[in-house]
Amino acid sequence: MRPLSIAFASVAALGAVSTASAADYKIDPSHTHVLFLVNHLGFSNMIGLFGETTGTIGFDPATPAASKLKVDVKTGSLQTQFAPRDVDLKGADWFNVAEFPDMTFVGKTFTKKDDKSGQVTGDLTLLGVTKPVTLDVAFNKAGVRPTDKADTVGFSARGSLNRSDFGLKTFIPYIGDKVDLIIETEATR
Repeated sequence: MRPLSIAFASVAALGAVSTASAADYKIDPSHTHVLFLVNHLGFSNMIGLFGETTGTIGFDPATPAASKLKVDVKTGSLQTQFAPRDVDLKGADWFNVAEFPDMTFVGKTFTKKDDKSGQVTGDLTLLGVTKPVTLDVAFNKAGVRPTDKADTVGFSARGSLNRSDFGLKTFIPYIGDKVDLIIETEATR
């Protein structure tokens, strides 16, 4: 269950972001969702969510390679809709939120596939271990959000990682090593 919804992944969904004449956007925590799925005994995939994500995006769709992305996910915001499991996952055998309260993702390379998709590869730091993670990113929309008139961009990202790469080996192979990530985000300036 130690899977990283990575923020990072938390927002790594911003693979189409950029900075040459880029606008700087602040991740909207109320419209950002970092989810993970991990196999449970072969019977199902357990879904978890990190509820507190912050960060910044430098975005210019004309020059994605110049993008910037920095995301912070509070590991203590983990939720799985089952309180006893949440307590366990926040403990020392899993996310160890007392010692490692933050999971971070910093975008390093941004590759554009077409006008609406690309990839972002960045450094994910979890449990004090930093490893590269690549996410497939869809650029959903840029414009003025009608509800609050904020200049907004939106992204969706998908990816996967092996939790054992970050030292999270509890109950492997019973609880899957591979963690699938689903990230949805809006950012405003």
